[in-house]
Amino acid sequence: MRKTLLIFFAGFLFVRCHAQSLEQKIDELLTAYASQNKLNGSVLVAQKGKIIYEKGFGYRNAEQKIPNDVNSIFQIGSITKQITAAVIMQLQQEGKLSVKDKLSKYFSGFVNGDKITIENLLTHTSGIHNYTDDSVVMKSDLAKHYSQQEMLKLFAGYSPDFEPGMNWRYSNSGYSILGYIIEKVEKKPYEKVVRQRIFQPLLMTNSGFDFTNLSSPNKTKGYFSINPNPMPAPIMDSTIAYSAGAIYSTVGDLYKWERALYTNKLLKPESWKTVFTPYKNKYGYGWGIDSLYGKLLTTHSGGIPGYSSNILRFPQDEAVVIVFDNSSSGAVTAISKNIAAILFNQPYQVPAVRKEISVDTTILKQYIGEYELAPQFIIRVFLEQNALKAQATGQPSFDLFAEKENVFFLKVVDAKIEFIKDADEKVTEMILYQNGQQPHGKKIK
Repeated sequence: MRKTLLIFFAGFLFVRCHAQSLEQKIDELLTAYASQNKLNGSVLVAQKGKIIYEKGFGYRNAEQKIPNDVNSIFQIGSITKQITAAVIMQLQQEGKLSVKDKLSKYFSGFVNGDKITIENLLTHTSGIHNYTDDSVVMKSDLAKHYSQQEMLKLFAGYSPDFEPGMNWRYSNSGYSILGYIIEKVEKKPYEKVVRQRIFQPLLMTNSGFDFTNLSSPNKTKGYFSINPNPMPAPIMDSTIAYSAGAIYSTVGDLYKWERALYTNKLLKPESWKTVFTPYKNKYGYGWGIDSLYGKLLTTHSGGIPGYSSNILRFPQDEAVVIVFDNSSSGAVTAISKNIAAILFNQPYQVPAVRKEISVDTTILKQYIGEYELAPQFIIRVFLEQNALKAQATGQPSFDLFAEKENVFFLKVVDAKIEFIKDADEKVTEMILYQNGQQPHGKKIK
């Protein structure tokens, strides 16, 4: 008996020390990101049903110097989609709809309405154009309240991107339509349905929709950048982001949601299996399904003016990483993956401080121009008082700092820009390095 007790006691010490080591490594990593203005928000890390790290960084309100903590409330953007998808599956379980239903059963006026299914909307294979790619819409008054009729008219007015089911393209329009279908089926507002079906059963008491009118002292303020000077972002009205991205929450509340995915409290096992089945582009119902470090990964990010968010789940290990940010940081995905690397004893790198070099103004002038990275998304590069700046469509301008003669980094977000020349030494394009992606932008002016 005594020998058995010693073995268990030794095992307890090992687990405790291991947890402390993980916590120290995670804290060192996140402190480095925060010190370089790449993290301003809240983080939660858990494994096997136990929170091993939870902490706030930076400011909830930068002007008033109110710090973030674990109770800070953030807009979570497109993480909303997984909750919308879960409600759709609940309604299918109850026989109130089918994911094979056609869009025309619920709303008329859509090209291909007799072909587009609810499943197409869930998996971004409907071909309905993404309204947030419309620069005219995104430059309009984002604080304005829009009716369901106005939004549906907007969505139906776009030409299809492709035939339903034939391709994949991320569509916030499609997920907003899912919210309207939920309203039509349940005969009550989408927000009320989600509150009754998801938030209340899971005791997500700090989650909701109307962020504009939220009066909680834990409410964060969103920024395009915080340093060197705070640059507040407008709040997008919940009727615009809607069931595609209007939910606000805390890391703790989202963790309650994540834990529920392992139970049958919200959905039957066969429904969860469908949710996490990858279709085109490794996307299921409101979730990306992939692998990382040789492990099954289910994930989604969120972005809304002033906010970015990310959730990484490793269901086979019951591990989750949740990162919220209210400074428009482009580093949340990289941060999440580095935390996961620590969890699974994989290589990771604590970000080093980038050193700025001096570049002659005559060289900087070569980079002036407009670069098209996507339809209706252009980055304008210009000189102001001999300093190079960049301004993306619908966003404020930011300083560029030279790392090399043709490579520049931003201090406000985790991103850098590389300028490419042709054989004649003429600048022809740029490459934007951000969130693990490298889109090229052809110089058009």
